[in-house]
Amino acid sequence: MDIKNNILETIGHTPLIRLNRITRDLPCTVLAKVDYFNPGNSIKDRMALKMVEVAETEGKLKPGGTIIECTSGNTGMGLALAAIVKGYKCIFTTTDKQSKEKMDILKAVGAEVIVCPTNVEPDDPRSYYSVARRLAREIPNSFHANQYDNLANRLAHYETTGPELWQQTDGKITHLVCTAGTGGTVTGTAQYLKEKNPAIQVWAIDVYGSLLTKYFRTGEVDMNEVHPYISEGFGEDFVPENYDMSVIDHFEQVTDKDGAVMARRIAREEGLFCGYSAGSCLQGLMQLKDRLKKDDLVACIFHDHGSRYVAKIYNDQWMMERGFLEVKTFRDIVSGRGSKQKLITVEPNHTVAEAVSLMKKYDIEHIPVIHADNPVGSISEAGLFLKVFSNPDIRNATVEAVMEKPYPLVDFNTPVERLSHLINKENGAVLSRDESGNFHIVTKYDIIQALAR
Repeated sequence: MDIKNNILETIGHTPLIRLNRITRDLPCTVLAKVDYFNPGNSIKDRMALKMVEVAETEGKLKPGGTIIECTSGNTGMGLALAAIVKGYKCIFTTTDKQSKEKMDILKAVGAEVIVCPTNVEPDDPRSYYSVARRLAREIPNSFHANQYDNLANRLAHYETTGPELWQQTDGKITHLVCTAGTGGTVTGTAQYLKEKNPAIQVWAIDVYGSLLTKYFRTGEVDMNEVHPYISEGFGEDFVPENYDMSVIDHFEQVTDKDGAVMARRIAREEGLFCGYSAGSCLQGLMQLKDRLKKDDLVACIFHDHGSRYVAKIYNDQWMMERGFLEVKTFRDIVSGRGSKQKLITVEPNHTVAEAVSLMKKYDIEHIPVIHADNPVGSISEAGLFLKVFSNPDIRNATVEAVMEKPYPLVDFNTPVERLSHLINKENGAVLSRDESGNFHIVTKYDIIQALAR
């Protein structure tokens, strides 16, 4: 029988999956190491367990102790799983830019979560680094995991992630692409792979607003490089001790927008529901595509699961508010149809039978009622069905006798987001006039199609 003794035994041995659509124009094979298959839905399970095991061995974590850590969410989840199995308590500090889902998940597995401000210096007493350090000093029998400077972090990837990639590719891997945060994943994995084959290229993906890229290129810690960014789980405003820059060949920076948009593409085009860092990782690779050759075998690390970002990068409104999605308008929807079919309308004195005939002929569900070039009402398939069902003779009545209220009339450049609020159960469409005075209609189906493109 193949039975695991506890949840911790399911960590690691995650699948390596070929990317087919987004990377189809690249000359080489691109594979994704999809680490959201770990029980805590992220690659951080590996290093969280390792940090706990090393701390136990060294006597830093004793029975009944409290694990304290500053985390963007994923490391906390891994530590919480270890704590549940091993009988520890957890207190985590995080920043106010992290998704609510991450905080709720940490609370769900029994952790106490303290939210700290993002836009403060690392040494500021309010920062999530400083608060974690202070709690570790104040709370008896506690252990500060300190994933940034705890070398058990990169050891976990040297012992697991690197060997898995080497074995899964039969030693043919030529490139490792990974976002850079604490440095544990990229450094530990790179150390192992470089030992096996020094020619393997390691590309670290960073975000604008992080100082890591400039530090890699110049050796200078330049705080002028640091500014707020939206990307989660990678990028830093200091250099963690887990880094060994000698095993990294290149740093590439990606914008908040490009990383978010790519994450959504991965979900829609590859069927992999990943987080922000996966989108940024693949975006970074695409920016470097001119460096790739036909026989290259590239492995990208997809760190965590998209469920942590449902209210952010997978939320259209959140994306639009930050300018990450191209804002479509009523005009864009009309232009995107391609068809130049004139809007089908009826007059109040037309019969219901005539309206029904038009619906069947043009396969439409909504018809505006226009009189003297003004909307005065509307006819919908659903509304007519209910009326005809209760009174079959109504087919001979005039439209005016059965029509519903007019569809809302909006500006031709109204954003889709606004249109979606106007369309509801009682109101199935929206009208607008173009510059020539011609009426156009947008339905719920039109909006869904526009957002899906």
